[in-house]
Amino acid sequence: ARCPPWGQVRPSGRPIGTDMNLERCRYIVVEGPIGAGKTSLARQLAEHLDAEMLLEQPEDNPFLSRFYDDMTRFALPTQLTFLFQRADQLRELAQIDMFRQPTVSDFLLDKDPLFARINLTDDEYALYEKVYKHLKPQTATPDLVIYLQAPVDTLVERVRSRGVDFEQSIPDEYLARLADAYSRFFYQYDEAPTLIINSERLNFVENPGHMKMLLARVAGIRSRREFFTL
Repeated sequence: ARCPPWGQVRPSGRPIGTDMNLERCRYIVVEGPIGAGKTSLARQLAEHLDAEMLLEQPEDNPFLSRFYDDMTRFALPTQLTFLFQRADQLRELAQIDMFRQPTVSDFLLDKDPLFARINLTDDEYALYEKVYKHLKPQTATPDLVIYLQAPVDTLVERVRSRGVDFEQSIPDEYLARLADAYSRFFYQYDEAPTLIINSERLNFVENPGHMKMLLARVAGIRSRREFFTL
């Protein structure tokens, strides 16, 4: 069987099902704003589960570096390129094969409009939305979403320190708007069971104890929205 059917409730109001079994999940997504650590955690989870990885490919978007230098001019081609790229990557997951390796991804297609709403004009967004609605039904719903959040100062520090050339021109104000948009999005997101993590004091790569705590926390999930922090 796959992960439990979260969201169903008994007449008493208590959820039906057992604790989350990570080993049975076929499709797990790690999400969060730039600098939250989603790709690092996705890699750690994929290694733990012997899973395939489905990662964003910003280096394959020819407009991205130009977008951070001139957001108004390059927002639409940047956004559409990412949308087609992500939809193409996810198309193979439309029908989950219960006998294949699980997949861990560092992006959720549902949040793609979040970037579009921040960066596009109304006319551009109307065009983007038509394309998005055409592509969205072709994708699968995750068994589990892990959303990483952190204070804006922490996100800025991480982005500056990791030394990716095109990221150095990202304005601090843009990172703040992005973090706020993520918070608003996941406040109402309920398409899949979601674990919300404050990653400010967590380092899943360098501290094995943090990863062990996370795995234990995931195993104890019993509802569609839960939280984890130190």
